[in-house]
Amino acid sequence: MTSDKALKKNWISNSVKFILPLGLSIVFLYIAFYDENINKIIAILSNASIFWIVVLLITMLFSHYLRAVRWKVILHSVKPNASIINIFGAVMVGYGVSCVVPRLGEVSRAVVLGKWEKLSRSSMFGTVILERIIDIIFLGLTVIVSVIIWSEDLYIKFPWLKSTLYITILLMAGVILFIYFLIRFREKFYGLIIKILGKFSEKLAHKAAYIFDMMTIGFASLKGKKNYFYTIILSALIMMAYALSAYIGFYILGMENIKHVTYAMAWVLMSISAIGVVIPTPGGIGSYEALAKAALVLLFGFGESISLAYAIITHVLSYFLFIFTALLFFFLLNKHHDNLIKVVETELEEL
Repeated sequence: MTSDKALKKNWISNSVKFILPLGLSIVFLYIAFYDENINKIIAILSNASIFWIVVLLITMLFSHYLRAVRWKVILHSVKPNASIINIFGAVMVGYGVSCVVPRLGEVSRAVVLGKWEKLSRSSMFGTVILERIIDIIFLGLTVIVSVIIWSEDLYIKFPWLKSTLYITILLMAGVILFIYFLIRFREKFYGLIIKILGKFSEKLAHKAAYIFDMMTIGFASLKGKKNYFYTIILSALIMMAYALSAYIGFYILGMENIKHVTYAMAWVLMSISAIGVVIPTPGGIGSYEALAKAALVLLFGFGESISLAYAIITHVLSYFLFIFTALLFFFLLNKHHDNLIKVVETELEEL
């Protein structure tokens, strides 16, 4: 009876985790496609430049290679000679899996790199958590830069942006303080968390202890002023490469012939549409299209059809790149992929 209740509880929990993101995607897709002429969008997409598509794919690959280099810097104290090919492969596998099952993406890349480099999965999870925190901080910084460099008032077109920015700044400050105190007072934090959660549930306390260990291992992996400097520089370069990808996207559909396009426009577009990727929809489907289209229409004055076509083609190309390279690296670098899938599923259940 207890087993049946547990199965029912897990089924309900998994259903909610699946239905909620899917529901959000449907809502955002409705917003993006509402009252649009699909035939017109298809006609625009059919005239896309193959040359600029190739350039965009190369630029996207380069931006993710920079992400792999940053991960290697973070891993330096754990394994200085970690293979950049393995790290890059793990990054792309993670992205590819995220396109299909969002929750598995970060777990997958931690597991595959741990397996390929013979490192503990806990240390890999910890560095992935650290990377995500760095990403959130730099996403907040890109939005701040957008507000500064854009001549018009972004808050007028996107009134929710100001509150989002304030919340992000507070979160950034909170996260930085949390990391500082976590590293400095690790044992006290650990004991306090286990003591408090243990009063409610030993299982919850065990999970919290596991996550706490992963976080401390991850935060402790980034050591030395030199590695801090490289991490900051690489994080900035990653955001610049993302903005360059957004800029190249203009040329795919010949949008530069409609009006003058600049890198600053691409930076603002990237920072706003990136918020759509952060929203918990499967692979950013719907949320990215809605925000990218809104930015192109409201800020830059492009037509709704070509703006939506831009969002569709850039998103589809990123999906194609992620899935193709994920499969390529997964089957080339991992000979026992069936066993790896089981390990990934087991890790996800534990989390």
